Amino acid sequence: MFAYFAFTSIDPMTIGIVIFGIHYSTYMSEVYRAGIEAVPTGQWEASTALSMSRTRTWVAVIIPQALRATVPALGNYAISMFKDTPFLVAIGVVELVQAGLEFGGNHFRYIEAITLCGVIFLVASYPTSLLVGRLEKRLAFTN
Repeated sequence: MFAYFAFTSIDPMTIGIVIFGIHYSTYMSEVYRAGIEAVPTGQWEASTALSMSRTRTWVAVIIPQALRATVPALGNYAISMFKDTPFLVAIGVVELVQAGLEFGGNHFRYIEAITLCGVIFLVASYPTSLLVGRLEKRLAFTN
């Protein structure tokens, strides 16, 4: 709301995208940091012992191991970001739920409109959760 009223000359959709981007980037940066810190120090030491360059260490050793730890949380945030879009109604952005409410108000059929909105959210988020689950299994440690 602050950004919407502070930058009145900018389109509300642009403000919503920027604010959501900033909000979720802070959480996701912590996920990446935690994933990198989860890589054992022995991996860094082994890369140094093998005389690997800094770039090669990151690309071949650290990032693949860090991704294993970060994929579940990143998938969760991606789905949450999609489900948080109805908050944009507060700054005047017409999104899915708002369009459903407008349709319901115009045709006096709220149940159908809101149910359809829920189904659309489900159809969009469920495949994402399946994709994240498959990615987790693909990146899982094997014995």
